Amino acid sequence: MPRYIALLRGINVSGQKIIKMDKLRDIFESMGYQKVITYIQSGNVIFNSDDGQAEVRDRIVSELLSQLNFDIPVVIRTVDQFKEVVNQTPHAVIKTEENESRYITFLSQLPSAERLAKFESFQNEVDEFRVIGLTVYLLIRKNYGESKFSNNFLEKKLGVTATTRNWETVNKLILLAEEGG
Repeated sequence: MPRYIALLRGINVSGQKIIKMDKLRDIFESMGYQKVITYIQSGNVIFNSDDGQAEVRDRIVSELLSQLNFDIPVVIRTVDQFKEVVNQTPHAVIKTEENESRYITFLSQLPSAERLAKFESFQNEVDEFRVIGLTVYLLIRKNYGESKFSNNFLEKKLGVTATTRNWETVNKLILLAEEGG
């Protein structure tokens, strides 16, 4: 049975779309998903399902709307896809300095070639990014909150739904998925 990681976009941020993690876990279990684990308040859910990724995503979005009256974008990846994201990082050999940090933005679908080409023009000396498939790898040299490459900026420029997690969270989700799978 596939093990999935669901990344919910925009919950528990600035007092908006507040969802307690035990309630979120209950919702996933009520849909018949197994071995459900939530991690931190930003909407990370690990679970097992026999259904395909698109079906799982659509069902979760529908159920959250039905039970909570929140329209929440959801990005789904398998645990193996998460591992691939970590293994493909272009920043693997970089030892981050004190103020540097790595972030991963998960895209809901591939951006158009035109949008990707235009997005490349935003490269700068402060922060670095690389788009590989459905993933944007970010190396933030100052503070993510001050970076041009916020999640909203990426969504707007790439024209797709996205959700961003820091490097530590991505790796912790893999660890929890393997331990609880």
